[in-house]
Amino acid sequence: MKIVAAYLLAVLGGNPNPSADDIRSILESVGAEAEDKRINHFLAEVKGKDITEVIAAGREKFASVPSGGSVAAIGVAAPASGGASGAPAAEEPKKEEKVEEKEESDEDMGFSLFD
Repeated sequence: MKIVAAYLLAVLGGNPNPSADDIRSILESVGAEAEDKRINHFLAEVKGKDITEVIAAGREKFASVPSGGSVAAIGVAAPASGGASGAPAAEEPKKEEKVEEKEESDEDMGFSLFD
């Protein structure tokens, strides 16, 4: 990710085709390690491609990725209780009751804050 971020910073800075040295200098300026092998691999992947098209293609791929809907279903499932039939009992989730607290007025305290 840091290589991608450095590449995008260079592009935003006005360099449409950053080199490995450009990316390395950006990473070193913030104290991050610059791995030449990964930088060269990334540059080979984006060579000749427009960065806006690469970003658009990435957004399309992310649109098809599940966004955690199955996690909620797993979190709702409760362990089976040892009933007579051995089948898990269907329990409704407990609803929390909202308790409204009465606001105390100045009259209840016997004095006013502004006296």
